[in-house]
Amino acid sequence: MSTCKQESLLEHINSPADLRSLPTEQLEPLCAELRQYIVNVLSENPGHLGASLGTVELTVALHYVFNTPDDRIVWDVGHQAYGHKILTGRREAFQTLRKFKGISGFPNPEESVYDAFIAGHASNSISAALGMSVAFQLADRPDRHVVAVIGDGAMTGGLAYEGLNNASINPNNLLIILNDNDMTIDQSVGGISQYLVNITTSHTYNKLRYDLYRSLRRMNLISENRREHILRFSNSLKALINRQHNLFEGFSIRYFGPVNGHDIADLIQKLNDIKDMQGPKLLHIKTTKGKGFKPAETSAAEWHAPGRFNKDTGERLLPKKQLNEPQLYQDVFGHALVELAEKDERVVGVTPAMPMGCSMSFLMKAFPKRAFDVGIAEGHAVTFSAGLAREGLIPFCNIYSSFMQRAFDQVIHDAALQKLHLVLCLDRAGLVGEDGATHHGVFDMACLRPIPGLTIASPLNEPDLRNLMYTGYRAASGPFVIRYPRGRGELTHRHGEMRILPAGKGRKLREGTQVAVLSIGPIGNAVARAIDLLEAESGSVAHYDMIYLKPMDEELLHEVGQRFSRIVTVEDGVITGGLGSAVMEFMSENGYAACVKRIGVPDRFVEHGSVRELYRLCGMDVAAIAETVRALASRPGNAAPFHELSARSDFAPSSIINVLL
Repeated sequence: MSTCKQESLLEHINSPADLRSLPTEQLEPLCAELRQYIVNVLSENPGHLGASLGTVELTVALHYVFNTPDDRIVWDVGHQAYGHKILTGRREAFQTLRKFKGISGFPNPEESVYDAFIAGHASNSISAALGMSVAFQLADRPDRHVVAVIGDGAMTGGLAYEGLNNASINPNNLLIILNDNDMTIDQSVGGISQYLVNITTSHTYNKLRYDLYRSLRRMNLISENRREHILRFSNSLKALINRQHNLFEGFSIRYFGPVNGHDIADLIQKLNDIKDMQGPKLLHIKTTKGKGFKPAETSAAEWHAPGRFNKDTGERLLPKKQLNEPQLYQDVFGHALVELAEKDERVVGVTPAMPMGCSMSFLMKAFPKRAFDVGIAEGHAVTFSAGLAREGLIPFCNIYSSFMQRAFDQVIHDAALQKLHLVLCLDRAGLVGEDGATHHGVFDMACLRPIPGLTIASPLNEPDLRNLMYTGYRAASGPFVIRYPRGRGELTHRHGEMRILPAGKGRKLREGTQVAVLSIGPIGNAVARAIDLLEAESGSVAHYDMIYLKPMDEELLHEVGQRFSRIVTVEDGVITGGLGSAVMEFMSENGYAACVKRIGVPDRFVEHGSVRELYRLCGMDVAAIAETVRALASRPGNAAPFHELSARSDFAPSSIINVLL
């Protein structure tokens, strides 16, 4: 007797319109297929697993109830949205997730009309969705719905509360879905997390209130102008009955929940019940991060982005450790911070929700009372650190470079203006790879360089990172910024005792007579390898490691300006406003007529892909650096030009320079 393979539902879903044609009884098996498909693909092609497994039922329910893409779904953050991508015409393309030239790991309107708003960072969904809803009201299209899906971890960001505060003022039909799974990436922290654990609401009361409201509207006994006053009275009455005040209703936003976020039938009913209510409302759903895949359910932080894994056994397929391999920069930071904390009780650590990612967890284990996870709140992290510094502590505030953009005002107003002694450690600086444009840490040097009173530095290798941390601790007179990349360092030997690297002093790594290459940070190691290639051709290239972007080593720059008419700058950041710009400004202001060629991230947003692929794309890899230096040195007027690159007839140095620079 033969058995027939059960026909797949998912393979016939090419758009939400296909989904909406299904009977409701088929949605639960569809959710099971969707969840398994995510597990299957991510087991081979790593991505963010746990969050998207937890939102499968919600994703199906939203696209089933709402007429997307005319109705808008704004995700916050994009870790939750893999199911959304699969259901919106990208099922086959999902296997290229986060790969070079494949689809992005985050919602992006340039990728799909169903991606209503970009979602790489947290806490922006309510503000963006509110703007969309108000726009629909102004266009006299109140029939178009807008939904903001925000994770509980993103509720620690101040922008979310700015959106909530504004939602009750302007005419809108916004629905906020609060996805409460007790997790961000690491464990959720703060008062809002505990509040969501404790909150309760009467389902009977919600239904009674809604039915009464609709009846009064039909009888013209209340109007939209009086709705806010009625709502406030209603909220006060409910607080009295339940003996509990509701934070969201304090913003004059109707609150419903909490409800089971994995009950697809109930979700659809709730969404249908409230979607046409006028005015802002919030549906609070409870979900399990990693739902349906046991290892991810039991170890949510570990399975947030687990890498490759065996989908059958749940074993993570971690890369085998090599003997004497270099440490991760983040671990070098973590261990050095513990060393400094052991020396001085004034040393404390601050991180916005990334203790494991930045290795602040080492300090948390060694000195739990001196390490602070403030949640997804970068601006608060800086100002909190400034407050600690104001009272004599020495905070090391570790923020991913791309997230540091969100605290620009606090660096100026709360730290630099007061000349406070704190150390800002910018992890994940430079091109970070598969997370793409929202996460590349390429703007920090250009953003921070104009701020008076900052010291900005970047290490060539792991010992330099330790030394710069020590310098920031011992010798800084104001905010001290250290930027370093994701991934492993360069050296395998012990890093030795920490020492001060005098601020504003670089160093000459290699003598040369033809071209001077000035680099900052670990990309200087790629420069060294490029120069090794050129030395084999009898070229002569000098290499200077600037170490400090601000203050710059003017003595070193004068030496370069006096000795060289050809200068190349190399940085793992945007070339607009960074090291290259600073060198050009110095040469111009001091009357040096050198030709300066800049290598760095071009003036555009760089896509996702491996770091190696992106370095090649931007002309920042070893081969491209060598080609640029060779072409510059080969221009007429140099005493000893390099040999030609090759005999290929299609080689044109000038065209390569134009493309790369």
